Amino acid sequence: MLYGRTTEQERLKQLVADARAGRSGALLVRGEAGIGKTALLDWLAGTAAQPDGDDGRELRVLRVTGVEPEADLAFGGLVQLLWPVQARLDALPEPQAAALRAVLGTGREQRGPDRFLTGLAVLTVLADLAEDGPLLCLVDDAQWLDQATAEALLFAARRLAAEGVAMVLAGRDDGFTAPGIPELRLSRLDFEDSSRLLADRGRAPALHSQIITESAGNPLALIEFDAARRDQPHQHTPLPVADRVFSAFRSQIGRLPERTRLMMLIAAAEGRGDLPLLLRASELLGVDLGDLEEAERTGLMYVMDGTVTFRHPLIASATYQGSVLARRIAVHRALAEAAADPDCRARHLLAVATEPDQEAALELAAAAGRARVRTAYAAASGLFRHAARITTDHGQRCSWLADAAELALAAGHGAQADRLAEEADATTQDPALGARIASVRAAVVFEAGDRSEAARGLLARVGEAAAPGTAGLLRTAAAYGWLAGDGDAVRAAAGRLAAGSCADGLVEGLERLCEDDAEHGLPLLARFLEGRLDAPDTRAVDEQAVRMLALTCGTILGDDEATLDLAAAEVRWCRSQALIGELPYALDVLAQAQVLAGRHRDAEAAVTEAEEIARDTGMRQRLARLGAVRARIAAVEGDAGRVRELADATPGALRTGVDCALVLLDLGLGDFDAALTRLDPPPPGPDRYTWLSLSTAADQVEAAVRLGRPERAEEALRHFANWARAGARPRTAATTAPWAQAVALRCRALLTDRPELFTQALHLHEKGGRPFERARTELLYGEWLRRARRRNEARGQLRSALATFERLRAEPWMRRAGAELQAAGEHTVTARMPADNLIDRLTPQELQVVRLAKDGSSSREIAAQLFLSPRTVEHHLYKAYPKLGVGSRQELVLLDLT
Repeated sequence: MLYGRTTEQERLKQLVADARAGRSGALLVRGEAGIGKTALLDWLAGTAAQPDGDDGRELRVLRVTGVEPEADLAFGGLVQLLWPVQARLDALPEPQAAALRAVLGTGREQRGPDRFLTGLAVLTVLADLAEDGPLLCLVDDAQWLDQATAEALLFAARRLAAEGVAMVLAGRDDGFTAPGIPELRLSRLDFEDSSRLLADRGRAPALHSQIITESAGNPLALIEFDAARRDQPHQHTPLPVADRVFSAFRSQIGRLPERTRLMMLIAAAEGRGDLPLLLRASELLGVDLGDLEEAERTGLMYVMDGTVTFRHPLIASATYQGSVLARRIAVHRALAEAAADPDCRARHLLAVATEPDQEAALELAAAAGRARVRTAYAAASGLFRHAARITTDHGQRCSWLADAAELALAAGHGAQADRLAEEADATTQDPALGARIASVRAAVVFEAGDRSEAARGLLARVGEAAAPGTAGLLRTAAAYGWLAGDGDAVRAAAGRLAAGSCADGLVEGLERLCEDDAEHGLPLLARFLEGRLDAPDTRAVDEQAVRMLALTCGTILGDDEATLDLAAAEVRWCRSQALIGELPYALDVLAQAQVLAGRHRDAEAAVTEAEEIARDTGMRQRLARLGAVRARIAAVEGDAGRVRELADATPGALRTGVDCALVLLDLGLGDFDAALTRLDPPPPGPDRYTWLSLSTAADQVEAAVRLGRPERAEEALRHFANWARAGARPRTAATTAPWAQAVALRCRALLTDRPELFTQALHLHEKGGRPFERARTELLYGEWLRRARRRNEARGQLRSALATFERLRAEPWMRRAGAELQAAGEHTVTARMPADNLIDRLTPQELQVVRLAKDGSSSREIAAQLFLSPRTVEHHLYKAYPKLGVGSRQELVLLDLT
């Protein structure tokens, strides 16, 4: 029976009721040790498993309990959770099935490319199980889960939607965090509920007050202090509640026979309750199962169904911590000798390694390698670190420390990775190992947001000329420098590559751009981009920073078509390889290209997905940078509040993109002075070639002309015109990007009042690209024609501009084009938002699902691509059909969703 938990029970019952109705949800139950988390989960498991009165369907319960000794054992918790349902793995997409088989040790292990793939596989298998009926997943003592298990479960929990899965996690106040998961905090019992608990245990009311005061309403403390009072009625220890409960357990254990205490210590050190292993180890130590009888009789432990269980985790902790070191080491040594599982053996060897031991170090390193294969990077890092600590081979020590540092970085533990890399760096003379260490330390700085410092850290590691082992470092340094806007770092990297006869076309092209030499720099980037388009598999061997830079090359060149193709291919590749951690950047670049192509709803869908993944995977810097796309869309549409909200939420160092959007907003709203003065033209270097900086140059030219201060625009136009003239030479084109030349001509037409430049610009616009820019050219030319009293010609240009602005929902520009049309003699102008655009009726995720379904993808295929469950895909389709006026997938094929 539970006391004082009525509100909590109702909330949990509602969670289960939602699962029975096909809705999913997750909840974290939090509280101090002994507060009743396990009791609440036991109650929920018992009541939820009973058939529902409405549909009679049974609810399946899966349960896992974190075990403190296994906190560093890769996927120990996930094995416990999924072992009973491993037969369902065959129904998963093959990459996901392979990931879980590697976790369970039931398949041929291959190195997983992304540690979040396992989380996606967990989501899919839970959704698959829920196809048979509602599912309740209970996770107790979550603070002791290994990191790989915790990451996988939380990734799945955050993406539950419409599968019929309820997940309840329980953890202590410290040691476990679950951002994005609702919390239910358990409070201590009040006097009335505490008295009821004691009364039901037969305690006389006269003694209630003293016990309740000592326990402070902690349920476990109430029970244990009550029992202690019966045995030692005058005992009183002025300690915190948790310490007093722990002390009470130690006192109980201390009164047991020595052989019983040894058996309890074996069970506490083993941790999983594996009775066969416990018996093999106990035989080596001269005790047996009969020695547990006294512990069972006192209720400290239970032996049932081949499993040994402590009544409460604090009892196991009290047993282990109450034993002397020598005995703990002897127990772990026996467990290591008795273990059949090499990872289990490695865990116990780790506990006995108090001095250098090369044989044990090799076993720990082998276990680390197996954990790395399963993408349990945090566990693998810890094992390599411990192997390095006890090895007698100096070279292996440095190598294993470097491995530990790389894996800590992959696990998202930047500070730890830097400490390990620093330790390795201080002890190695191997140049190749030094390059690996330098890469780790630079990547830590890069991910922390200081991209320039990351570049300079790599440069400091390399001499004045590149060598075969350092050319890759210099290329990465150049990529970091470019992405940081640090032209000096790019120049330094290029110079050292050239000095070492390791010239690189990409880096040389970036260096030329830093010198404002677009004429020679852009063709070099165009050749690099062409190579990427013709041989996309090269991305698999590039450093991540170089792959990131490759995605931006099309934007630097103004080759929007190539950017769309390359970014879309990168997104598809990340999806097919389940590279969830790398997907947000690819989606960001894809969204940038979609915005420029006028596909605002597609861009919003891409950014929404990127934000969700970045949030789920802890990519705070990437999350902050994604605001630029949303700000650009809001600026085009005239949503001033949204643009300013995004500006306020974006850190100063990352605000350039949002500030460029503010310039466009100012221009659209007629605040020309703000548009001209908000941003200074960027100096020669990378910042001149960002996707928004290039567009902003034309915005500021228009603002300067409207203010009657054209001289203020000369520098911006000079740079833009040089860039447009050098332009991109994409796969088949022999001339510059048409839209770029068109915008340059438009700017010159504004400054020189030469109308023939407008007509030349419009001719180039007809070749495609950037509809918003074409409409702006039409608007400006229409305004010029109206002022020249050529009203019939003006109306044609203005109508075309208005139609594009309406399609883009560009409200300020619609108003301006409508006003010009009226001034040109068209008196029935009604600028309006489009009412028949189907995709505007859908949420971003519904749009993604519908597009894939329209192309013929099955729900399972869509789920694998979008990192959702198949049931959630069906849920989105169910919601989208009535919005689109269709009733099936077959009818989707007939719709125009452009």
